[in-house]
Amino acid sequence: MTSDLIQKYMVRFYIAMFFLYLFGPLILMGVTAFNSPTFPTAIPIDELTMKWFSVLANDKDMIKGIKNSLWIGLGVVCLAVPIGLAAALLMSQVHKKAQSIYYMIVVSPLLTPGVILGISTLVFWDRLGVWVDADYDSVFYSGIFLSVIGQSTFISAYCMLIFLSRLQRFDRTQEEAALDLGATNVQVFWKILIPFLRPAIGSAAFLAFLTSFENYNTTLFTIQAESTLTTVLAGKVRLGTNPSLSALAVVIVCITLVGAVTHEIYRRREMKREALAAEAAKRAADIADKGMAPV
Repeated sequence: MTSDLIQKYMVRFYIAMFFLYLFGPLILMGVTAFNSPTFPTAIPIDELTMKWFSVLANDKDMIKGIKNSLWIGLGVVCLAVPIGLAAALLMSQVHKKAQSIYYMIVVSPLLTPGVILGISTLVFWDRLGVWVDADYDSVFYSGIFLSVIGQSTFISAYCMLIFLSRLQRFDRTQEEAALDLGATNVQVFWKILIPFLRPAIGSAAFLAFLTSFENYNTTLFTIQAESTLTTVLAGKVRLGTNPSLSALAVVIVCITLVGAVTHEIYRRREMKREALAAEAAKRAADIADKGMAPV
């Protein structure tokens, strides 16, 4: 056996172990969702059943937590994506000497522990509510609102990074040409920049929603008397678990896979559309050059 063959088998073994390490727990968890014992058990399989999905559907606390997580996720998308877009556009406009300082300030929430973000958000809005003499039923003490604000402080930085990576391929001469032809800055933004950033907007929204949906550290302090999926799960795990949590995990994994596949299909179609448009523009330019060439 040659050294190249040994290296080949070792690489395959490493790849197999790597994927087993990643997907092994998910596979075992999926098995427990369809096994009949009341405690999550993968081996042995007593009887295949779907009752744990029914138990999950009848769990009022879990359903309420999922609904709150969905509303918070949508709120974070509506707030974090525009903030991230504005931060990315400003990053491309500031002086090069100030870009490093600006980047450090904007990205700093990513380096801040979620516990600190949650506590600071709660204290700030509480002090602000006291200052304006707000009632405890107002938005200043709403767990949903505070969770959206607290999560957006760092999720918007993720969105900014996505927009920055997209803007690096943007040709500024398109904006200059449109302005020279009489377009306003608003028209340039909506007719040129936004269509170019459409794939990044979808990616940022998808990432923002998933990051918000699974967030726990920040949400634990900002949600207050309300509950989200992560806080409900944490409480159930402390008190004892059953396979209905595995059933929930199976549902989330399936939804995530469908969303990821759909997003990838959309992204590839966008790339193909851009390639076709660039090829058509190149052909038009070649035809124009041939038409202008002297006979």
